[in-house]
Amino acid sequence: MIPFTDEELMAPVSSVIDKIRPSLALDGGDIQFLTVKNGTVYVQLQGACVGCSSSGSTLKYGVERQLRMDIHPELTVINVPQGMENQIDTL
Repeated sequence: MIPFTDEELMAPVSSVIDKIRPSLALDGGDIQFLTVKNGTVYVQLQGACVGCSSSGSTLKYGVERQLRMDIHPELTVINVPQGMENQIDTL
C-alpha cells in the first residue's frame, strides 16, 4: 500500500518526470505527466516515442523504475494513447 494520497504524489512525480524528459529528448521523444489515480501514474509518450518499439521498455525500465527508486516501490505507470486523455478511468 502506498502511504501517500494521489494529491501528495503529484509534485514528486512531476519532478521525476521532468528529470527523465531530457533523456527522451535525445532520441526525439518526450513525455507528458497527466495525473495520478490510486497510486498509478498516467503519462503520455510523445514525439518519436509514439509507436517506437522500445517505448514499452522505456516506460517500464526508465520511467517506472525511476519513480519507484525516487518515490515508492509500488508505483506503476500507464501510457495513455493520444486521444484517450479523457478516458483514463477506463484504462
